[in-house]
Amino acid sequence: MKAANCVICVEESKVCACASEANAKATSSFTHSVINMVGMLIGLGQLSAPYALENGGWSSALLLIGFGIMCAYTAHIIGRCLDDDGGGSKSYQDIGEQAFGSKGRIVASAFIYLEIFFALVSYTISLSDNLPLVLAGVHAHAPWLHLSTTQLLTATAVLVALPTLWLRDMSSISFLSLGGILMSLLMFATVAWVAAFGGVEGSHEIPALRVEMLPRISGLYMFSFAGHIVFPNIYTAMKDPSKFTKVSIASFAIVTLLYTALAFMGALLFGPAVRSQITLSMPPRLGATKVALWATVLTPMTKYALEFAPFATQLERRLPPSMSSRARRLLSGGVGSALLLLILALALVVPYFEDVLSLTGSLISVAISIIFPCAFYLRIYWARSSRASVAFHVGLIVFGAAIAGMGTVSSSQALIRSIRRGH
Repeated sequence: MKAANCVICVEESKVCACASEANAKATSSFTHSVINMVGMLIGLGQLSAPYALENGGWSSALLLIGFGIMCAYTAHIIGRCLDDDGGGSKSYQDIGEQAFGSKGRIVASAFIYLEIFFALVSYTISLSDNLPLVLAGVHAHAPWLHLSTTQLLTATAVLVALPTLWLRDMSSISFLSLGGILMSLLMFATVAWVAAFGGVEGSHEIPALRVEMLPRISGLYMFSFAGHIVFPNIYTAMKDPSKFTKVSIASFAIVTLLYTALAFMGALLFGPAVRSQITLSMPPRLGATKVALWATVLTPMTKYALEFAPFATQLERRLPPSMSSRARRLLSGGVGSALLLLILALALVVPYFEDVLSLTGSLISVAISIIFPCAFYLRIYWARSSRASVAFHVGLIVFGAAIAGMGTVSSSQALIRSIRRGH
């Protein structure tokens, strides 16, 4: 079975990649690789970009652009690490093991699964926020459950998506991946349409800089560029891996431009009233708004199977060989279903999108996208690195650690305040 050999299948963004298949068929052209990388990077970050810019000030766009440049560079050095191993490393975890042995693999795997888990919590919160607007006028009530209409609708939507966790056919999962990419692009297009033809006067003044907000919004910006866990799969699938650096530069340039344009569009259109998800600020009377809301609601429902594929694959690989394939599938599907219900419960209890997303970006995405790639590169190339190169990469690690520390503290405090207000 193909799925049994798939070592990593991750969504940071929307593409499920199977390393074993990629290596067997290294057929991706430069253009195809750019499309894959851009598709992986466009996601929840686009919803929060206008909110982050409005709260951080227009000059905080320099931080957004700076993160884009840094992450493009760390994507490049991931390619260098793969070059050095002569084809032995196929995944992000492999690079961690190549650099630091089994401990490196364990740490890399732990952060990958944490990022997947919290990304799914954020997607479910987004689903909960947007679903009531899509189904305006619908009232649901279950006398034996103390849940609001919004909570019941969200639970129903998650239960509808639950059977996708039992999928093991990679072509079916890839179809869901394509749906996620299209939904993300559709959301961007509808915001642009509202800005151009929606009749909303975009004359709000964006503050220059709010220094006190920078630690918090840095997590939102950083989450937008977190796709590094799948970059090794793109590299190994390329017909000409020597062009991987150019692919990274082109992809991050496109995504950074899109995020920056969307951030300014949303902040100028709605000013201080802009919500943490741009779709919640769009005029409800417009057809484009309804399209954007549906795209936002359907996107999470395409993600669950993509995100849980690595959990299911790793679990099935570790089960006793004596177990039948049906028993393996029942067990992995049951565990996946239980985890999804846990994610649903957490999203309903802590429905604070911007705080959870910022915490994920600061606590996890900075490590995966900046700190770890630099640490891996230094360890692998230490004997061949100049003092300037060592100082540069150590500087990036220190900068990443500072951003992660300040952002984690700030977003954690904001989350705690939101929880207290909620109660």
